[in-house]
Amino acid sequence: PVHLVESGGGSVQTGGSMRLSCTASGATPSMAWFRQVPGKEREGVAAIYTTYGHSYYSDSVEGRFTISQDNAKNTVYLQMDSLEPEDTAMYYCAAEASQGELFCGGVYCNVFGYWGQGTQVTVSS
Repeated sequence: PVHLVESGGGSVQTGGSMRLSCTASGATPSMAWFRQVPGKEREGVAAIYTTYGHSYYSDSVEGRFTISQDNAKNTVYLQMDSLEPEDTAMYYCAAEASQGELFCGGVYCNVFGYWGQGTQVTVSS
């Protein structure tokens, strides 16, 4: 199993920026960020193949969010710009697993089954 520790999060005004970090206990083929609003299903927002750095995004964040990595630290980041109130959610870091939740972007799909504890992001208007 992979242990994930997140940091970042908090409150920001509309149009602001925020960066989330997630450090894994070991290397994984791919990592992702998901988010969840109470009463709704958890949704993938960004994923990255840690070996060669290819990333993909959900339509709702494409062009505003950027996922990146530091393989030497087993850490991925989510840079969130032009934040909107609709981005308010609990954000979860995730690592690839054999079972879990599927997140696809274009022709790329991965299953994520290891989860961080979550960090709250609140965007006020």
